[in-house]
Amino acid sequence: MATLDSLKSALRQRAATATQALPPLSEAQYSAGFDMFVKESGWATYQDFIIPQLSQLVAPLLNRRVRLSVLEIGPGPKSVFGYLPEQQRQKITKYVAYEPNTLFAAELEEWFQSGSELESPFPCLKTSPEIRQTPFALDGNNCMDEPEEAFDLVLFCHSMYGMRPKVKFIERALGMLDGRFDGGMVVVFHRAGSLHLNGLVCHSTASFPSGVVRVTDSDAILDAFARFVAGYAVDHVDEQSVSIRSDWRELCRSLGRREGAHPDLLGFGAPEVMIALTRHATSLPELTAQVPLLIGSPQNKIKNRQARLHRPAAVFGPTEIQHLQQCVRWALKNKTKLTVVSGSHSDQCLWPNVVAIDMGFFDKVQICVAEDGKATCTPESNVFVVAETGAKAGDIIEKTMAAGLTVPLGSRPSVGAGLWLQGGIGHLTRLHGLTCDSIVGAVMVSVSSGQVLCIGNVPGPHQPAGSERPENEADLLWAIRGGGTNFGIVVSVTFKTYTSPTYSVRNWIVPLRGDSEALLKLEMFDELVAGKLPRDCSADAYLYWDVGQMHLGVTMYEASTKAPALQTAQADRLAKVLGQEASSKVVDGIGLFDTEMYMSGMHGGHGGGKTSSFKRCMFLRRIGAEATATVLQNAIKTRPSPFCYLHLLHGGAAMMDVAADSSAFGCRDWDFACVITGVWPRDQDGSQAAETAIQWVYNVVGALLPLSTGVYGADLGPDPRDSALATKAFGPNLARLARLKTSSDPYSILAYAFPLPKVPTEPKLIILVTGLHGAGKDYCAAIWVSVFNSSNPARKYPTACAIGISDATKREYAEATGADFDRLLSDRPYKEQHRSGLNAFFKSQLRRRPRLPEEHFLKVVRDSAPIDVLLITGMREQAPVAALSHLVPKSKLLEVRVTVSEELRQVRRGSRKDLAIGRGNCAALCAAEDGTDGEGIKHARLGSMTSSDCPDLTFENDIPGSKAVKAFAQDRLLPLIHEDLQRLVQMIRSVPDHPREGIEFRHVLDIAQRPGGLDLCSSLLQSHFAGDWAQIDALVCCEAGGFLFASALATRVDVPLALIREAGKLPPPTISTSKLPSHISSPVLADSKLGRIEMDLYAISPGASVVVVDDVLATGRTLCAVLRLLKKAGVHEKNISVIVVAEFPCHRGRDVLHQHGFAETSLQNLLVFGGP
Repeated sequence: MATLDSLKSALRQRAATATQALPPLSEAQYSAGFDMFVKESGWATYQDFIIPQLSQLVAPLLNRRVRLSVLEIGPGPKSVFGYLPEQQRQKITKYVAYEPNTLFAAELEEWFQSGSELESPFPCLKTSPEIRQTPFALDGNNCMDEPEEAFDLVLFCHSMYGMRPKVKFIERALGMLDGRFDGGMVVVFHRAGSLHLNGLVCHSTASFPSGVVRVTDSDAILDAFARFVAGYAVDHVDEQSVSIRSDWRELCRSLGRREGAHPDLLGFGAPEVMIALTRHATSLPELTAQVPLLIGSPQNKIKNRQARLHRPAAVFGPTEIQHLQQCVRWALKNKTKLTVVSGSHSDQCLWPNVVAIDMGFFDKVQICVAEDGKATCTPESNVFVVAETGAKAGDIIEKTMAAGLTVPLGSRPSVGAGLWLQGGIGHLTRLHGLTCDSIVGAVMVSVSSGQVLCIGNVPGPHQPAGSERPENEADLLWAIRGGGTNFGIVVSVTFKTYTSPTYSVRNWIVPLRGDSEALLKLEMFDELVAGKLPRDCSADAYLYWDVGQMHLGVTMYEASTKAPALQTAQADRLAKVLGQEASSKVVDGIGLFDTEMYMSGMHGGHGGGKTSSFKRCMFLRRIGAEATATVLQNAIKTRPSPFCYLHLLHGGAAMMDVAADSSAFGCRDWDFACVITGVWPRDQDGSQAAETAIQWVYNVVGALLPLSTGVYGADLGPDPRDSALATKAFGPNLARLARLKTSSDPYSILAYAFPLPKVPTEPKLIILVTGLHGAGKDYCAAIWVSVFNSSNPARKYPTACAIGISDATKREYAEATGADFDRLLSDRPYKEQHRSGLNAFFKSQLRRRPRLPEEHFLKVVRDSAPIDVLLITGMREQAPVAALSHLVPKSKLLEVRVTVSEELRQVRRGSRKDLAIGRGNCAALCAAEDGTDGEGIKHARLGSMTSSDCPDLTFENDIPGSKAVKAFAQDRLLPLIHEDLQRLVQMIRSVPDHPREGIEFRHVLDIAQRPGGLDLCSSLLQSHFAGDWAQIDALVCCEAGGFLFASALATRVDVPLALIREAGKLPPPTISTSKLPSHISSPVLADSKLGRIEMDLYAISPGASVVVVDDVLATGRTLCAVLRLLKKAGVHEKNISVIVVAEFPCHRGRDVLHQHGFAETSLQNLLVFGGP
């Protein structure tokens, strides 16, 4: 299928033969052609790409702005902004457009005026939309009445085609961004492949390679379509015009693709690209002044032909680690991205309009002996190789061979660090494992800070000055062993080594006569050859077409540290199945690089520089199985060019000995890595032939995916077609890698590496259901889950679920003791029999892993995704919300305690013992049941539940049946996820790096400045309060935020205020106490200057019941001071309730309150926010 660009080129080439220049399209002709591109198939591109991408870009802008001003260049008859979600359109308060086409401008005006105020595309515009019927010009004379006019977002949506030079128009638009606010953007949607910005650095990009435009195959429609694509009007009836129109139709029919379901339609590829730029787009000179710039044409040195088509903003060649740090810090400062070039075999080592870092100057390879001098079982295991990431596989093999050593690398000498770090499959994989399995250490530059990190085994002389060991060192070492291009810029890698072997290499080429023979030979090769070979042998296979028929090529490699025999038992076995070998030889590690059949044997050899290729790799078990063999055979039969082939690399053996979760490379269950290789002549790079070969690769991948055991991640990049493959790339490790990516690269500096999925969002609400044994926690939780789920039946997946916190311990206990895990979960008498054993088992685990309760909690949260509400049962820890909330700072965490009479509780447990135990002995009973003696859980960070704890809510489960349980959920739990809370969130904008760098300031007081904001907030404070307003004597508030929200609440609940101010601002008599500065008000983090706050001596009577109202709880400094002041006034902590608008759990304010003796004070929030 030809692309629109190739069709345009062909149409214009024919038009160039005209004897005189063809006229441009009239407005009516342009309008008719445009209509074909935004209806039916063309509209799918808007729905699937343009509108979602624009919405994603608008979302962070609205987090930082109350309102949005937009400028749209060439919107056409309707604005694409009008298709954004309603809550985003409501924030657009200013709209200006440049639309020189008078027909489009009139339709746009009519579109704005056609609906009522409620139906308006932008219902909250402060002024009428302004449609300027003039081109967007470079000279700035665009009827800009006010020089200071500026916008938050400027959009070019397929409106740059007549603008030259495009970079100047984008620079003009960048100058129109509102400089008062960070984050304003110029966004461009354009056909892929033809937008080059000559040194401007993009903020983000996205591609949509699968866009298609379909047109009906009729003369009249093709005439309109062709002239729109070509950009010329050919309407005359003279002989020349008639000839051109006829030829244009034939070009459309010959280049367009007909699909079986719609034979009357012609399809053309319409790949799209989105580029977003900020005011930092012109910041490249800052980096050029610090880091050496590679001059010339760096693309010529790039191995990957697809990457050569990409035009980076610049390519830098750092020569020292400090240069790498400067690159990272520049990217962090200017909120842009980087790519890293090592061996340059990946499609994404260069990316359009993104700065690339060429590691070529970091090319040293050195051999080191273990520093402790302790030799292990073999001499080579005491020797390491430190290879910098600019070195290639050939460099490493040459250096190690000279010392009689080797590292199991890939099959090409030019392969770089990207392959080592993401797997590395070669001819020693069966004997020594993957390349990444030999990695024992690394030096890396963090992309979150620019700090140099040492990870794992890095010999002393190779540890850079000023480097640090990160807290998550073990996680990072785990990650770079299979997923290592995503977490930082790796400077060097430490490999363990092995004795260098020599290799016996034999080749067979077997013509396949017909489908049945092809299936039979694949089955025989799989079972009788590959399946029987020892670890020191591997057999690679090739399927390809040559001289009019399919061929099976086989290369057997036999590695030996002794002189290999020319004839072996393994070679004899292959000869019986495949016949006489075509060739054989003995080579060393360097010579091995020249033995690949696809480089020298197939199609006259692919190594002569005459072809380009595109590859994706799948992991397969039994290639001889009929289903798999049929797909492989059909792939070759449907190849788009004679040179396409399949390469099957032999795996298994040592590679499968490594546990799937012991390194990031989690796909271990495979016999062959199938490399699907699309090949085309090099002089057709970027042409339709190349695109067809690439699509063939993806088609074969799609056919093999259900039969595969995984996908090789080294090839995958930001192409959306790779997204589905990425989910199959790391086996059970994908979620862990995604979380590590989020923490190691929080600003997505390495956005174009392997496309790890986003971390599943944590539940919005986590409810810890606590209580004594037999209280009915699991019973209540199950009913509450059903209430949550029935409240939103339209959801595709459950809104809520319940999980027992002890399930992990029970599973491990069952495995260790032979107990029945299912009965431990569901059989209460059986569980009671094992209770003491379970407690002892848990305590023994806890002694070895002090953070085990937190580990179990986080595992439950992560395993529950994706849901909105998570109920966790079985927790009996002291103050669990205070102890755990910082681990899930983006989730609202609360405790609901289920209580029951002691007699009923014992009946439910099947026992009548200890009925005389009273309320005062409840804590002792709980501790005894939990086994929390002096060596138990209470000495861990999480202690045992006691009666002094103050849960957020309490449910008395004494009434039989489910009616009361459901009513509690309806009245107290469902309001916790009410949409009004989300409305309140949207009224709070975030301001990055305010008042200090690193703080994401949430402007909570902005609620009062939004229409209806204060009323909504005070209503929620009133309805969410867990106590009884009739029993409250006063609302206590501290300036300034507390005054605002408490005053509005006081008028609703008719309760007087008690004001707390800085010392000296109230008339005597007062009482006062000391107070540390709050997290935000302190100008320096370490600032600990004491201040004082005071309250009227008679504002509150001793023994009163009060509610403290405040805007924010972060570190708890202010709230602690307020509670001390209330205690000084004679108010008992049990009579104090606290309710705040927003809490920041990461600062552990609740924990501070508990440490200062306020464990019995009730504390509630409306909203929670993550981050500092």
